[in-house]
Amino acid sequence: MKSMLSNKKSNPTNWLVSQNKYSSKKTSQKAKTISVTAGKGGVGKTSVAVKMAKVLSSQGYKVLLLDCDTNLSNTVVKLGLPITNYFYELISAQREFDDCLHKDGNLHLLAGCNGSIDMFNRSLEIDRVIIDILINHEKDYDYIILDCPAGITKETLTLNAYSDYRFVVVTPDKSSVTDSYSLIKILNKEFGVNENHLLINKMSSEPQYQRMIKTLSETVETFLKCRLHILGGIVKENLPDDRFDTVLLHEENNSLHKNFVNIVNRFTEEIEGETRVQDMQYSSRFEQHVSLTV
Repeated sequence: MKSMLSNKKSNPTNWLVSQNKYSSKKTSQKAKTISVTAGKGGVGKTSVAVKMAKVLSSQGYKVLLLDCDTNLSNTVVKLGLPITNYFYELISAQREFDDCLHKDGNLHLLAGCNGSIDMFNRSLEIDRVIIDILINHEKDYDYIILDCPAGITKETLTLNAYSDYRFVVVTPDKSSVTDSYSLIKILNKEFGVNENHLLINKMSSEPQYQRMIKTLSETVETFLKCRLHILGGIVKENLPDDRFDTVLLHEENNSLHKNFVNIVNRFTEEIEGETRVQDMQYSSRFEQHVSLTV
């Protein structure tokens, strides 16, 4: 396996465009890439990414969950798995991709490292490393879910911009709302991203949820001319944070689980409808091309 540690010198924006996986190919042949992101940490982003991967895999989709916080991996903590140095061994060509995965049926996890000195001491453009992984393996999965670090670092913004869909996770905390708007704004102004999906996490009531949706949607539309697709909201149900995660991730047949499944189903129905339209457009263009060349 070729090492992924080479330092590419091209302009970051031009490089991102050059990696566009939709140049002239039929999109349905490749995995749909979803970045789960947030302007602020502590909003439950990793739990949402893990839960979505579990729900999709249980529905028969082949899913890769990729922890993009490559030296502070929380996915393994959420899933109770052992910490490894596999991510560094993968990108330094010491281990093959398949040997770095934790596999649970249709769900494959590529976790990051945790406090790896090797990772810390290497100068890596981690966004390019991860996109290289996506390009090499996007035909192997139905969905690839990126658990992106919170905030507006260059690496996080690039991964969000490259993804087909962005799940912006927001809580009722005012700083979460403000930071999420900042994330959406920079993605729009610097990368031309015009659409995002919004998930309200740990809400306390329906009126609170409706206020947040109205405020964020109107602000984004008015000042950025962008669109927010509303995924829905997850009620905290007076659970402490540690208990909330346990119930969400490891217990089923409760209201949290059923609500989350409904959110996932609405999303898959939406994008599968988009794919059917794209396939029809692709077929139409192909037929027109054939008729012109015959």
